[in-house]
Amino acid sequence: MSGGPAAPYRLPLRARLTLVTTAVFAVLGAALLLLNWLSSRQLIERNRHLVLEAAAVEPAPTVPLTTPEPLPPDSSLPAMATTPAEGFADFQDRVLSELLLRSSLLLAALTALAALLAWWAARRSLHRLSQVTAAARRIGTGSTLEERLALSGPHDEVRELGDTFDAMLDRLDRSFTAQRHFTAHASHELRTPLTVQRTALEIPLAQGRVPAELEPALHRALEANARTEQLIGALLTLARAEGEELVAQPFDLADAAVGAGDDLAEEARTAGVRITVRAGSAPVAGDAALLRQTALNLLANAVRHNHRGGTATITTGTITTGTARAVAFVEVVNTGPVVEPAEVPALFEPFRRGARRRGKGSGLGLAVVRAITVQHHGEVTATPRTGGGLTVRVELPAAR
Repeated sequence: MSGGPAAPYRLPLRARLTLVTTAVFAVLGAALLLLNWLSSRQLIERNRHLVLEAAAVEPAPTVPLTTPEPLPPDSSLPAMATTPAEGFADFQDRVLSELLLRSSLLLAALTALAALLAWWAARRSLHRLSQVTAAARRIGTGSTLEERLALSGPHDEVRELGDTFDAMLDRLDRSFTAQRHFTAHASHELRTPLTVQRTALEIPLAQGRVPAELEPALHRALEANARTEQLIGALLTLARAEGEELVAQPFDLADAAVGAGDDLAEEARTAGVRITVRAGSAPVAGDAALLRQTALNLLANAVRHNHRGGTATITTGTITTGTARAVAFVEVVNTGPVVEPAEVPALFEPFRRGARRRGKGSGLGLAVVRAITVQHHGEVTATPRTGGGLTVRVELPAAR
């Protein structure tokens, strides 16, 4: 992996829209406040002469002539206005200051209200966009292509995006369906001539009518025929796992583990690999045939990509995750060649193997496992072991 610089943290679109809207409101509100304050000041200044003329015409009140007592030298009493002009200036300062304070408080309150309204509006407007994102994430992690958004609401840009996304899913669904049908039909049609070929080779060998020098060639042809039949069977299973609707039935993965161990016992003895089965109760709901194929493929992969004297352990059981959700699992741990972490994703692709993995497999085993797991709404992971080998774990929702 390349150690490039970390991407800077970015606020979500909803928060950015809220900040932009609030900032625009605050700036325009501050500008309006300033204009209002300047206008008030100009109006007061413009009408100053009216107030001063009225003060000059009004007769002064009669005050008895008494000698005022002198103020102490350290008096802190505020200075009083002695002329109408000074009194008016003091009045003007008080009014403008009070106007500025009240307007600022009102602007702050309205800015907070604008932020709340902007957040609500952005959330409401982007809700349908979140639906598109969630659907794309579900489909990207293996959900069925039959899901559609069918967005409601006004015919705006988000509705247009949802309709375009649905149209794209329609085209993808038709394309994948046609591909699955072609694979299934081609595999089915190829089975008949392969069966005829195998029979045509086995009968002469069984009757001893083949010259001794030709027997090795016929045996090699029979082995190639068997590998081809195995490949076609894997393709049919893969097409079924990716295309058919599941009929969920109660099933215990422990039975699949025991059956896989029995089916591969002879092959493991021939390869010099020791199989260990630890079958704990792991009830699930799904297609029994596909789930048995999952355990069989996992164990077969562990036996065929191993070395003489190696081990392959298959374990089933039930655990409770951090979200208090019960999960049933089947896990296979095997020795074998070293697998680099970068090679792991390619192991789940059809006809792909690790650089150091050898064996007589078809290259479809883990691809079939992944397809079946996704169809059962589960998760499959593979982890390289220190010293060689692989740990493959399938987790499925547990059934009561």
